[in-house]
Amino acid sequence: MRSRLAARSARLVLAAAAVTALAATTSACDNDDAADAGSSATPSAVASAGSAGSDNSSSDSTSTSGSSTGGSSSSGSSSSGSNSSGSTDKTDSDDGKKGGYGQSCGTNDLDFTVTSESQAGGYYLVTAKAKSGITCYLDVNTPSVSFGSGADGVASPVGQGGEDPIKLTGSAIAYTGISPKTTNSDDGKEFENVIIATTDDDPNPAELKLPDTANVDKPIVTNWSTNRAETVPVIV
Repeated sequence: MRSRLAARSARLVLAAAAVTALAATTSACDNDDAADAGSSATPSAVASAGSAGSDNSSSDSTSTSGSSTGGSSSSGSSSSGSNSSGSTDKTDSDDGKKGGYGQSCGTNDLDFTVTSESQAGGYYLVTAKAKSGITCYLDVNTPSVSFGSGADGVASPVGQGGEDPIKLTGSAIAYTGISPKTTNSDDGKEFENVIIATTDDDPNPAELKLPDTANVDKPIVTNWSTNRAETVPVIV
């Protein structure tokens, strides 16, 4: 069950511990013969930013309901940036369609919500929907999930449910279940947020505000599924 934990842990620790920002660059070029040629160059700017998770509930940093790259939202929900890092947009300029059609889902292509459920001793149900104007595919069946930036907070996949790939567009929803504690001991650390990404190496993981404080010890996570009943996490 934990065969991928070491590699997953290393990547998630790096993603959760770093916040990167690239300054926008602009360039402009004037054409002396614009009047004759009837063309001009338009400056462009590109910016990207990542988000990082807090280690535990005692952190002085402000917790938000979404990733650090996105706007604020209600408790238990999160949204990140509008375009997937590393994905290829397919835009039809003739009919005015938005970019983002037919790509793999990056974390910041999606809006998330998280709720607390009572089944299986208690777990968190995370839902994911594509942002307005985006059509994308969850090509990787299992999300990357971590509580804090430590390797011991990385959730191990349990391989329940799921189909691959899942198409997200409009009102389509994908679900995953996260159990923060799978041990019977009193051990564990408390967290108020969980970090989630669509892939292990996504540079823009989303940090979701939990509806309550989680006691975390050897967490697990299910596959994405369009059937929420398949995402009640249990050790199998």
